[in-house]
Amino acid sequence: MTRTNLGGGSLEDGTFHSLWSRAVHEHGDAPFLVFQGEDETTTYTYGEFDGIVARVAGALTARGVGAGSSIHVALRNCPAFVAIWLAAARLGAWLVPVDPASTRRDLEAQIRRTRPAVGICAAARSVVYRKAAGTTIASTVELAETAADLRGDGALVAHVPQAAAGAAPEPLHRLAVMFTSGTTSAPKGVVLTQANYATAGIEMAAAAGLRQRHRWLVTLPLFHANAQYYCFAPAIAVGASVALTHTFSASRWASQAQELSVTHASLFAAPIRMILARCGATPPPLRLEHVWFAQSLGRSHYEQFAGLVGCRPRQLYGMTETVAVVTTDRSEKARHDVIGHPLAGREVKVTDTESGEPTKDPSLPGVLWVRGVRGRDLFVGYLDDPATTDRCFIDLPDGTSWLRTGDLVTTAEGSGALRFAGRIDDVIKVSGENVSLTESEAVIAQAPGVLEAAVVARPDAVRDHVPVAYVVPKDPAVPPSTERLREYAEAHLVPAARPREWHLIDELPRTSVGKVRRFKIGPGAAAE
Repeated sequence: MTRTNLGGGSLEDGTFHSLWSRAVHEHGDAPFLVFQGEDETTTYTYGEFDGIVARVAGALTARGVGAGSSIHVALRNCPAFVAIWLAAARLGAWLVPVDPASTRRDLEAQIRRTRPAVGICAAARSVVYRKAAGTTIASTVELAETAADLRGDGALVAHVPQAAAGAAPEPLHRLAVMFTSGTTSAPKGVVLTQANYATAGIEMAAAAGLRQRHRWLVTLPLFHANAQYYCFAPAIAVGASVALTHTFSASRWASQAQELSVTHASLFAAPIRMILARCGATPPPLRLEHVWFAQSLGRSHYEQFAGLVGCRPRQLYGMTETVAVVTTDRSEKARHDVIGHPLAGREVKVTDTESGEPTKDPSLPGVLWVRGVRGRDLFVGYLDDPATTDRCFIDLPDGTSWLRTGDLVTTAEGSGALRFAGRIDDVIKVSGENVSLTESEAVIAQAPGVLEAAVVARPDAVRDHVPVAYVVPKDPAVPPSTERLREYAEAHLVPAARPREWHLIDELPRTSVGKVRRFKIGPGAAAE
């Protein structure tokens, strides 16, 4: 299966199901999934797992799932999640993967909007789930979230295998609705197609230089785009394997990477800082070949993590909506502070935040736009929200579209590489100067005694806005003093970016993948 004419979005045989089928045909005896649960590690070859997928498809069919049906999945990392996803692709159905720790209110909203034929949850959290499902979901399956779910006479495998749907799924058929993580607003339902996932697999495998011998380490949640787009889909595209852990553990991450013989990993900045804080004085020596990371890392944290993993991590930029990433740092010596240049075949532009015209000063933050084809290398739109969809797309006569990402970038002098400056709401004016809250956070997180930090804006009658810092100490018993933090900021931040207030807190409100929910911090925080 080869990708051609990225700009026009043409794909040969372009469904995710066909990508999986080819991997099974060409790499049937090769390892596909190594799952490390709480008590055991289980390995599946491509051929073995395809047999499981066929049985799961049979179980779903028996419960009323067919082409066009939705399957609501509230599971933590486990083999069943992967099997359900691939079974949905086989049947022409679509997945609604959600945070298993979602509140009853959030579950009710998701279920009401997607009308699932089947709901799948953990037995340990079934009480909340069944209350949320009410009478809307006709059939609910409870799982243990272990390898045992796919053995013997489990609810998902005790059925006659389903070879395929009545009609083969097509590239633009829906395969998922993925709810955004809600760092700045309420979650939106991102509609994705079979071709979106096939594109992600092919493009991300090429971007990472992935080969059949490689193995991804996936510790972040499977319901999130990072694990699906950047790890599983590209592994399937080339017949590589994936090591999946049941949960993220900062203290065990390095030892898991060693135990599972991984070569590739993908993380956000926040989990990286947690790993550095908790991996111990003598972590095992790692020799990974490639590591992606997203969001800002300070120089010292970057160099420490590079020393831990044995290679220089490469920053990338992408969104759930952009499917494959938009930019990556491909420089000979990867850096901590750039998201790099557009991926091959990607076209981007940067516009002024106020006028919407192309930026004239590349050192000032501008809005990043990316061009592509909806349903192939860009998402289709937001579920049941045409107004928001129309605001973020400009459709062109040639069938392509410009997507307004809502993220801000600057351009590095000399190299022309892009730097991530945060969401458009994350850059504030302080006495007329632009201040990136994201960049301030990355600097403050490196201060002595600081585990992590968030910086928010407070309205100011004189300066428009001023930054206010919320800091989590490494050692709660010996927190850094406000005076020491202020001195560090004076030494490492320009005057406009220095916080005017400092607050010590126990923890930051985060999404399931570690992104800070800044709008939940401070006196004006939104209520749950």
